[in-house]
Amino acid sequence: MKHITLAFDSFKGSMSSLEVADAFANALCRMLKECDIRKVAISDGGEGMTASILNSCGGEWLSVEVSDPLGRRRTCRYALVDSGATAVIELAAASGLTLLAPDERNPLITSTYGLGEILRDALDRGCQKIMLGIGGSATNDGGVGMLQALGYRFLDAAGCHVEGCGAALQLIKSIDDSGADIRLRGVDVVVACDVDNPLYGEHGAAYVYAPQKGADEAMVIRLDEGLRNYGEVLAAYCGRDVSQVSGAGAAGGVGAALVAVVGARLERGIDMLLEAIAFEDTIRGCDLVVTGEGRIDSQTLCGKVPMGILNAAKRHALPVVAIGGSVEHSDALYRAGFCDIVALTDGSTPLSEAMRKDVTTLNIERAAEYVARKYLM
Repeated sequence: MKHITLAFDSFKGSMSSLEVADAFANALCRMLKECDIRKVAISDGGEGMTASILNSCGGEWLSVEVSDPLGRRRTCRYALVDSGATAVIELAAASGLTLLAPDERNPLITSTYGLGEILRDALDRGCQKIMLGIGGSATNDGGVGMLQALGYRFLDAAGCHVEGCGAALQLIKSIDDSGADIRLRGVDVVVACDVDNPLYGEHGAAYVYAPQKGADEAMVIRLDEGLRNYGEVLAAYCGRDVSQVSGAGAAGGVGAALVAVVGARLERGIDMLLEAIAFEDTIRGCDLVVTGEGRIDSQTLCGKVPMGILNAAKRHALPVVAIGGSVEHSDALYRAGFCDIVALTDGSTPLSEAMRKDVTTLNIERAAEYVARKYLM
């Protein structure tokens, strides 16, 4: 009997992680008389991280009412695992870009206050560890809103309160934590962070990500100047410069705030997830591991899901096949160690058609048949 592990990222805009695995598994079962297929929901720390961990580890969803990026009240979800000891939270649930209409996107005014409200709810429930994915933010407030929801006050040169938004970063001169909820400092906060951008500068949060969140050129310059000022304030507060820490610019500066004020650890999202779900226990004894994502290219080598799966499988000398909706730079991927890289389309199909769920399903099944014939029969 062949033992196969299927561990795909979602094919964004088309199929979820488990939907891809189901389609692949169905085709394998038709091709093989006997096989043991282990399906693992995977995420790189962005959208879907919580569901992936719940699917593998068990736990419960919780609903909480919080502020969205523009301060409107909404209900969002996070999860408790480890018998309630650990909270699994996605920033995007409260402060995500997808919560705003295109004409509402403006990183000068959006806030992470809702994320802070989720964190406070988790503390109220006695959580001793927080796993936080910070992808998909609509914000560039340096995490000020998040910290304000936890009782921190940000003051200007006159000692007056400063609002938690990107436009206010230039005004902040000091942090008052006399009324802060210090419980978070005693909790193990691990942050899934898949970017290495510093807080400010050419490769910082504003220049690289703010345009995606609605910023024009003038807004980008203003936000970057604000983050420079904010970096100095954080350094004065915690006693070290965190602005150049890898990932400090993640989620519009939330990475820097979590390191400087909370003492959080920033980790590569896929590595954090694989450890949380004990992935290496799952693949032990397998004959083949199959992974993939919607687009496989040079960025795949920079710690995305297929690369994390490959690194884990290498430690057990297991062959790994990668499946991609489209594939580029395959030579570098082969050198990295994939034994095969399979493209679902040859590029001749229009993207709108290729991403249709029925078309993607058919292409995944064809890829599975190819893998079965080449590696498992």
